Amino acid sequence: MGGQIVVAVDGSAPATAAVEWAAADAARRGLDLRIVHVRRADGSARVLEAAAALAGQAGVTTEALTGNVVDTLVAESPAADSLVLGARGLGGFTGMSAGSVSVAVAGHAAGPVVVVRTPPQGRHDRVVVGFDGSEHARAAMEYAVEQARARRARLHVVSAWQIPVSSPYAAAYGSLIEVMQDADRQAHGHVVPWRRANPDLVITEEQPCEHPVSALVRAAGTADLVVVGSRGLGGFASAVLGSVGHGVLNHAACTVAVVRPRF
Repeated sequence: MGGQIVVAVDGSAPATAAVEWAAADAARRGLDLRIVHVRRADGSARVLEAAAALAGQAGVTTEALTGNVVDTLVAESPAADSLVLGARGLGGFTGMSAGSVSVAVAGHAAGPVVVVRTPPQGRHDRVVVGFDGSEHARAAMEYAVEQARARRARLHVVSAWQIPVSSPYAAAYGSLIEVMQDADRQAHGHVVPWRRANPDLVITEEQPCEHPVSALVRAAGTADLVVVGSRGLGGFASAVLGSVGHGVLNHAACTVAVVRPRF
C-alpha cells in the first residue's frame, strides 16, 4: 500500500466527516493525508483550505483535480493507502444511504475505499470484518487487522452462511444439524491462522446461519468500522461491487470500508 490516505471533499457535511475520519486514521497509522477536490465549479481553493484547516496536522497536502468525479477518484487509488469519502455528497443521490459516487468508486478503486457516516456517539472499540476465505475477503481481513491494531480494538469476524432453499438438508433435521456443524468448523478453520498470526489482537468470531448483509448490518450496530471485500460472501460475480458490499454500504449504521485486492 501507499503511504498516503486520500480523502475527497466538496464542502458538504458528509465530506467534513470524511476529513475528520481520514485525519484521525492518518494520525493513528503514521500516514500522510492528501485532500482532493474534483472541480466542477469555482471554489476549489476555499473548499481545500477549509478541509486542511479541519485536518489540523502536519503531512497534509491538497490538490484541485478536474474530470469525471468517479474516474478521477479511482485514478487516485493505485498509489493510495485508501480512499475516503463521505456517505453522501460528491453528486450522490439523496435517496440512498450511500451516495452514487461512493458506490461507484468502491466498485472500481484499487485497495480500500472508506465510506464515512456522520461521527457516531461514543466508541465501541470493535472492528467487524466479513470473511469467507475468498481472495477478496482475505484483502478485507488484512485491512481489518491493521485497523484493529491501530485502534487497539477487538476484531470480530463474521462468517455468515445460508442453506439453499433447494437443499435436501432442509427436510431432514438431523442432516441440517450436521451441515450447520460442518459450516461452523469450516468458518472457524478460516479464522485460526489469522488468530495465530496476530496474537496481540483479541479476535472473536461468529458463524450465523443468516444472510451476510443482515449479519454484518446487525454487527455494525456495535462497531466503529465494518470491513467487507468487494465480492465474496455470496456477492454476484456479474456485479462490479458485490451484492454484500452494496447492501452493507447502504444499510450499516457505522463507517464501512470496501476492500478490493490489488492485482
